[in-house]
Amino acid sequence: LALCRGRIVRVPKGPLIRVVGTEVAIPCSVSDYDGPSEQNFDWEFSRETDFVRIVSTWDSTFTSEEYQKRVGRGDIKLRRSSNDAVELVIRNIQPADQGRYKCSTPSTDATVQGNYDAEVQVKVISDGLSVSGSKARSSTSLRLSEGDSFKLRCSATTSSPEHTHLHVTWQVRSGSSWRDILSLTHEGKFQPGPGYEERYRSGDVRLDTGANDTYRLSVSQASPADGGAYRCLVSEWVRGADGSWQKIQEKSVEIATVSIQRTDVVISTSNVSVTERDSLDLTCNITTDRSGIFQAEVMWYFSASPDDTLSDAQLLLSMDHDSVVSDSTLISLSRVDRNSYRLLVRDVDVEDSGYYFCEAAIWVPLHNGSWHKVVERTSAPVSVVVTALEPDYDVFLNASKTPKFSDDPTELNCRITNVQDTEANIRFTVSWYYRQRLPGDDAVAEELLASMDADWTLLPGDRGRERIQNGEIIFSKKSADTFSLRIQWTSESDRGDYFCVISAWSRHRNNSWVKSKDVTSASVHVFWATQDYTLTVEAVKLKPFFVAGHTFEMTCKVSSKNIKTPRYSVLITAEKPLTDQSNPNGTTRIISLNQDSVVRLEDWTDQTRVDGVVLEKVQENEFRYRMYQTQISDAGLYRCVVTAWSPGGGGMWREAVNGLSNPIQIDFQTSGPVFNVSVHSDSPTIYQGEVADLLCIITTEGMPLEPDDMSFDVSWFAVRSFALDREPILLASLDRRGIVTQSRRNGSSDLSLERISPLEFRLRVHGCEDHDFGNHYCVVTPWVRSATGVWQREPDIKAKPIFLSVKMDVLNAFKYPLLIGIGLATAIGLLSCLIGYCSSRWCCKKEVQETRRERRRLMSMEMD
Repeated sequence: LALCRGRIVRVPKGPLIRVVGTEVAIPCSVSDYDGPSEQNFDWEFSRETDFVRIVSTWDSTFTSEEYQKRVGRGDIKLRRSSNDAVELVIRNIQPADQGRYKCSTPSTDATVQGNYDAEVQVKVISDGLSVSGSKARSSTSLRLSEGDSFKLRCSATTSSPEHTHLHVTWQVRSGSSWRDILSLTHEGKFQPGPGYEERYRSGDVRLDTGANDTYRLSVSQASPADGGAYRCLVSEWVRGADGSWQKIQEKSVEIATVSIQRTDVVISTSNVSVTERDSLDLTCNITTDRSGIFQAEVMWYFSASPDDTLSDAQLLLSMDHDSVVSDSTLISLSRVDRNSYRLLVRDVDVEDSGYYFCEAAIWVPLHNGSWHKVVERTSAPVSVVVTALEPDYDVFLNASKTPKFSDDPTELNCRITNVQDTEANIRFTVSWYYRQRLPGDDAVAEELLASMDADWTLLPGDRGRERIQNGEIIFSKKSADTFSLRIQWTSESDRGDYFCVISAWSRHRNNSWVKSKDVTSASVHVFWATQDYTLTVEAVKLKPFFVAGHTFEMTCKVSSKNIKTPRYSVLITAEKPLTDQSNPNGTTRIISLNQDSVVRLEDWTDQTRVDGVVLEKVQENEFRYRMYQTQISDAGLYRCVVTAWSPGGGGMWREAVNGLSNPIQIDFQTSGPVFNVSVHSDSPTIYQGEVADLLCIITTEGMPLEPDDMSFDVSWFAVRSFALDREPILLASLDRRGIVTQSRRNGSSDLSLERISPLEFRLRVHGCEDHDFGNHYCVVTPWVRSATGVWQREPDIKAKPIFLSVKMDVLNAFKYPLLIGIGLATAIGLLSCLIGYCSSRWCCKKEVQETRRERRRLMSMEMD
């Protein structure tokens, strides 16, 4: 293949048959060449044997003398189509140009391979093509109506000596460009132009051949788009030596100018406004200049939207081309004249408002007596507005009940007055609105409370929907002309303006109800004067002095203003010193009594004194608090927190205002002992699995006490961090009766708490683990027995924490695993040696007998 590769110059296979006077383009291309991508070409011509130089792409002096004028005028030129192809163009070719044409390419190859020129024979024949219009018509202008048919003829013949074929195309010009309608190709095939495919398949556009080489274009159902100038375009084709078809010339002739009169359908009136119960009169006019026999088919449609199609619209009435009208009771369709058709709608209703349009079709008779539809048009929609007959009436709103206090009822009545010109097919409904009144001129949009539809069904609005469902707001119809709004319990948020809207509804022919009119009443302002609630609470200490163990008693007297039938709830609070660990915030809720006189213990958690506090109602505005067997830990400031309640809607109580009394102080002056607490451990650093001993040591100062007069509650806590930045965890506690309580633990270690002396308590952690580390401390609550035999609780005392660290004994942890590992490894090694020795000794033994060899210089052959 490499040896066969070489330059190839190609020209069309001849002979090339061309018509005198036409333009000829002879292509020439080169392939498989070396050198630059753009190649040069030389063209030469020969009638007999010698070649005459015509033109070159690279040498301007290449042209011979006899072709210089034609080349200079541009009648002969080279047109490059690519780097490796050119065309020799000869304009107005003559019989003298018949001969052989040679295309040559200068060599740019490294080696000479292939062909460097090619020849083609060109044959020039005379012009034998003749194209003309129809001689039957003297006029070239046709004026038709839409839907008509027309025919155009042209004649095309050829007297060419060669075997040529004709290609006939009918074209129409609308504007500046020609459009193909239908063609009879040189291969004998019909080819419709763009946009005419459907009409060609339906037979509305045809091309027929007749005698004397005539070609007839037939167009049926003409439309305004078919108007324009028509011409017949004929081209002559010949089959080349390579079997392909080549167009050798083309001629055209304009046949006629066709104008199509459009048929329009319009309604004589534009937008129409009529009153309910009147008649609607519309006329559909057909605009056409058709003079022959025709009949019109008319259909009237109605739609709610101007954009609806015929399939979405409602057909009202129709009249076919035989003047047969469809049946209807309230609608009639009549023919005024040949081109006008009248629609009459009697007793119109509001539902008849919408868009009306008519559709008209033109029918013409055929030769066989049947009728044929030639055109169909739809008018633009006409807007029809039917104005309802509005009844005349007034609306009056008044308040039959107005609130004077909060939670009082409110009742409003909306009455219809001065009703005139109303029919039996009218009914009234109401809508209630609320508008909040703000200071200044700020506008506030009204809010819908509720409305009624045509069936008097109540539709609640967004405001107060829950209250309406609960029956707190009631809407009712007291009589045929009176509607009522009642608020059972009026609140401050209900203050504002109220108004009602009375709607009139009319019954239509289909028994549906349509709103025809709305009348708004004047607003009614709902308001009552209010004053700020005031509440005063005074606490009185009944006993000016008492000692520990006695009963503390105080009363709280309440007075209020501007509160309707108030009730009071009372809460007793105590403000303890900040040293009280049980309540770091300082305020304790002790006992409460609500507005229904139900007593409840709040934060009073002393199980030994459950009945030690009492709160009771002495009078309607006086309450008494008692605390039996007071302790030193009860020292602090005591107050009464009172809440005033007023009756709300639905029997519920509504909170009005809160009040706080003056403080009453409980202070015990005592010279008893002072207690101190410390934590000690002989070994704060221990190893895992050992026992940690922690001692809580109590020391006393001041007045000495007998051991039987002292008792302690001891609690141990731990903080699992190096710093005291976490919440303490309760480990165990020992109360003064000797009962030990332990918290739940997750690890395997265990705790024990015991009293080893009257003032020493020991905590032991057995089998310590890693999570047992941290800061440990104890909290001691001393109890001292007074001279009267009553035990008094002293404030809690917290010891300074001690840090307990737990370490791991590495030697003991790894001692047994190492010994077991070394023993197992030694046993497995000895067993392996024993198995190997026994196997080599008895199991794998093999005797090998060697033949004795002579001691010679050369080895035996079998050894080699």
